[in-house]
Amino acid sequence: MEPVKEKCVGAIDVVEIGRPGPGAIKVGGETCMPFLLEEGAMPNSPVVAMEILDCEPSDWPDNLRSALGKAASDPVSWAKFAVGECGCGLICVRMQSAHPDWKNATSEAAVSILKKISKAVNVPLVVIGSGDDVKDSDLMPKVSQALKGERALLGSAAQNNYKTITATALADGHSIIAESPIDINIAKQLNILITDMGMPAHRIAMHPTTASLGYGMEYTYSIMERSRLAAFTGDRMLAMPFVLFPGAESWRVKEAKDASETGGMNWELVTSVAMLQAGADILVMRDPGAIRETMKYISNMTPKL
Repeated sequence: MEPVKEKCVGAIDVVEIGRPGPGAIKVGGETCMPFLLEEGAMPNSPVVAMEILDCEPSDWPDNLRSALGKAASDPVSWAKFAVGECGCGLICVRMQSAHPDWKNATSEAAVSILKKISKAVNVPLVVIGSGDDVKDSDLMPKVSQALKGERALLGSAAQNNYKTITATALADGHSIIAESPIDINIAKQLNILITDMGMPAHRIAMHPTTASLGYGMEYTYSIMERSRLAAFTGDRMLAMPFVLFPGAESWRVKEAKDASETGGMNWELVTSVAMLQAGADILVMRDPGAIRETMKYISNMTPKL
């Protein structure tokens, strides 16, 4: 008996990050639910990016710092480690030094470090602000201008700040991350607002915010699944690739922080695999071991790509 196969009428948009050429990263394009390759296509495999800070991560757990070794003491060395030792073709730089509770660095100082990172590794970049809305309103336009022509993925555009980051990313040729609080209606509305400003839909990646392994994961999974099903039935305002941050979410929880040497790594790994099964296109991760194992999982699940 032939198994029932569902065919979709819609497809996920393809977002391209990085300068045009062999080093550029393409994500999205799916016409099937994750890894169901007999029902549709996944023209682009999910991608793993290592998250690095533009300053030393003084508050990260000891077991995570130990896994990173000396690389974490210098952002440029850290970026080289991500590309050379972990095999990442994409890195995510979090501009943490600009946050008032960290170094409170000026936007110019933070951007100077970002430029050094970009020059040192020559791979596409995802760049996330400091997390302070006031500081980021000055910082992110300067980030956008400094990387003009690099076609970076900038984040994050939320309901309260999407206008500034959308305008500057649009002017400088970047894509943006649209962040919403695990709510499919808010996610759709935000995408509509951003596209109304002139940003093409194929330059938007959705971050629905997420939970790590444990309480909340099933709700995150269901929201992502509903978004994908809506996109596959023709809803163009939900047809954007997903970018998720399992590294930040996993190492936030007590179980990962207090785990054994490999316990935290496994927590991030299992969280990442669950997010892949929910439809993640870009995973931003922290632990080198978890990154390598997740890459192996993706390779095993997409042998035809």
